[in-house]
Amino acid sequence: MKDIKPFLFSMLSKSGLSGYEATIGEIIAEKWRPLTDELTVSPLGSLHGLRKASSSGKRPTLMIAAHMDAIGLMVKSIDHGFLSITTIGGIDPRVLPGQMVTVHGQKELHGLVQLMPDRLVNNQTASKAPSKDQLFVDTGLTEIELANLVKPGDLVSFSQPPFELAGGYVAGHSLDNRASVAALTCCLEEIKNYNLECNVVAAATVQEEVFAVGAATSAFSLRPDLAFAVDVTFAKGPGSNDYRCFPLGEGPTLGVGANNHPALTEKIVQIAEDLDMPYFMEAMPVSSGTDGMHLQIAANGIPTLVLGITLRYMHTSVEMVAMKDIYRTGRLLARFITELNPDSFAGLFEEKPL
Repeated sequence: MKDIKPFLFSMLSKSGLSGYEATIGEIIAEKWRPLTDELTVSPLGSLHGLRKASSSGKRPTLMIAAHMDAIGLMVKSIDHGFLSITTIGGIDPRVLPGQMVTVHGQKELHGLVQLMPDRLVNNQTASKAPSKDQLFVDTGLTEIELANLVKPGDLVSFSQPPFELAGGYVAGHSLDNRASVAALTCCLEEIKNYNLECNVVAAATVQEEVFAVGAATSAFSLRPDLAFAVDVTFAKGPGSNDYRCFPLGEGPTLGVGANNHPALTEKIVQIAEDLDMPYFMEAMPVSSGTDGMHLQIAANGIPTLVLGITLRYMHTSVEMVAMKDIYRTGRLLARFITELNPDSFAGLFEEKPL
């Protein structure tokens, strides 16, 4: 399997905030073009890469969705030379002070997120977590200078460059969910020279962080026979050790419950065991909080499975993932695809006696 790290780092060096994914979509399209038979873009901006079945006749279609959008910030107003901000997607204000950002105005500006000093905030105990209205971006420019370059609604993205850590880990912004886009790309690389008995749609979806509208509309349009949602899930760490969290770098998670069709869960478990691949069962008793929620209920309903890549520091400006889990997830997807044909598809969903 080819080294996917350069591609991952190229994605982590761009913004692509929810609703504004065009730039990151172009990077993914360039990578997917030689790996697919056809590339299209949905009216909302989701990228679809189709690998056609090699034989004629009716063949099942599998859609694999990995969202490409990222969380970030937006300018609300300019106040005395500082930018008042709000969030795009879920961001904990505690992690924002001190972060390097890029303001996407008439030209790109370097900036720094900061907050009012503890001692000058009325009725607030020192070191209490700030609220969003206490945060601002300092670009070093005056109010008049900013007014010519920035306006309300302009985007503010994290600008921390990606980097490697010891032990085969990488860190950077937007690993949620570009780690999964990288895994899906590994899958496409793996199946490149296979004659497939199914159609595969690789989908880099938009706006997952704001209600998963890309997955919902793409699934409604494409009408696949079954679908996977690949996303990140919480890795264990200080204060993160209950059933919702899993060891970092020790295998992907396989969804069970709510958004996961039991037959797909059973099949992917079998494949993981055949590959001697470590994995964890992720209980999703209500909903998965992923594209899987919307894939499952598109049109007249699509059997869906959620696969997870463990991630530390989710929804912060510096997330962390293990490269080997990206490769494992790609390999798991590839094996499922190469075993999918009309007969195996029918066998997945055949009626079983009670």
